[in-house]
Amino acid sequence: MQTTPLHATPKDDQASDLLSQYRQIRNDSETICAPLEIEDYGIQTMADVSPPKWHLAHTSWFFETFLLTPYLADYGIFHPDFVRLFNSYYEQVGAFHPRPQRGLLSRPTVAEVFRYRKHVDEAMQRLLTQPAHPARQDIALRTRIGMHHEQQHQELLLTDIKHILASNPLLPAYRDDLQQADGEATPLSWSEVDAGLYEIGSNSDGFAFDNEYPRHKVYLESYRLANRAVTNAEYLAFIDDGGYTNPAHWLSEGWRAVKTGQLSHPLYWRQQDGQWRQMTLGGLRPLNPNEPVCHISYFEADAFASWAGRRLPTEAEWEVAAAAAPIQGNFRDSDRLHPAPAQATGMQQLFGDVWEWTRSAYAPYPGYRTPAGALGEYNGKFMCGQYVLRGGSCVTPANHIRASYRNFFYPADQWQFSGLRLAEDMA
Repeated sequence: MQTTPLHATPKDDQASDLLSQYRQIRNDSETICAPLEIEDYGIQTMADVSPPKWHLAHTSWFFETFLLTPYLADYGIFHPDFVRLFNSYYEQVGAFHPRPQRGLLSRPTVAEVFRYRKHVDEAMQRLLTQPAHPARQDIALRTRIGMHHEQQHQELLLTDIKHILASNPLLPAYRDDLQQADGEATPLSWSEVDAGLYEIGSNSDGFAFDNEYPRHKVYLESYRLANRAVTNAEYLAFIDDGGYTNPAHWLSEGWRAVKTGQLSHPLYWRQQDGQWRQMTLGGLRPLNPNEPVCHISYFEADAFASWAGRRLPTEAEWEVAAAAAPIQGNFRDSDRLHPAPAQATGMQQLFGDVWEWTRSAYAPYPGYRTPAGALGEYNGKFMCGQYVLRGGSCVTPANHIRASYRNFFYPADQWQFSGLRLAEDMA
């Protein structure tokens, strides 16, 4: 029987390199939170949004639970109740505070959460610098898992902070120094991919989550993939043509959301004086027609594709097209924290700018086995009722993404930095 590795990791882990990377990632989380006011740290604007201080504590809980408690002999738990308060969903670890009630926790204070982080970081330094620890391979593996887990929460921090600030009638900016990209978007064109047998999934050259395994063969019919993501201007044409009033383009559940007022335009769009404006992490700005449309649900992406006479790509089609592309684009590292127009020739925006919805349900690959233990709950138990997104976004760290990376959300979710790229069959 083929076994599924929980995660892959490079073979040349050195303790000093691992500690340096650990420190950098932990510092990045706190840098993201630096522009916040103290009042921002405890806000929860909907069940899917977590308060910033919860993210800071939960990522520390992860290292404490899966590394320090089992592997550091003299480790002292910072606070016995944090095991429950900052457990996200790991049933095998024990009880956890309900997700929709995270915003009710006025305590611990922000200051205490930062003390918790310092306590964990000091202990992790001791663990990672212990010579010849008998479990050093497991420690290195779990440390890498924890670092990539924290990078996921860094993206969620920015996503949730945006929702928190956009829910405030004052519409405050997270940062008022964020630059907006200019220029016309590259004209839409198509790349053709021939029918054939391809392989997708992680090839174990570096870190990958368990849901990217096992690498396997897929047969694809010939298809075309758009050279860039759909723009705001193109999505406006859909709206102006009655896209939200014509049931012919909508899946039943999506149309129900339209009829009940849950979907009427991309999240954070609003009309003022007859003009569309968009809330960004830099505050409320005029809608740039050349940027990729962002913060749309799967239902909206699918409806737009239907209106355009095209379809969404499958995740296999997306990965085959992206497999040879360089991992470059508009990531968090660009420090825009907002999608930018595609302005080059050839295939653009496969990585960065917006997560791209695919038409593929989030499901296990052939031969997948859920890893044993509590860490096996990381991905496997969510393989039901969600759809796969690919490519990363403008708030994804550049060193976190790869062609095989599978993100997943429920079809009604809008608050993620999500957009779409069109595909079509070749006749």
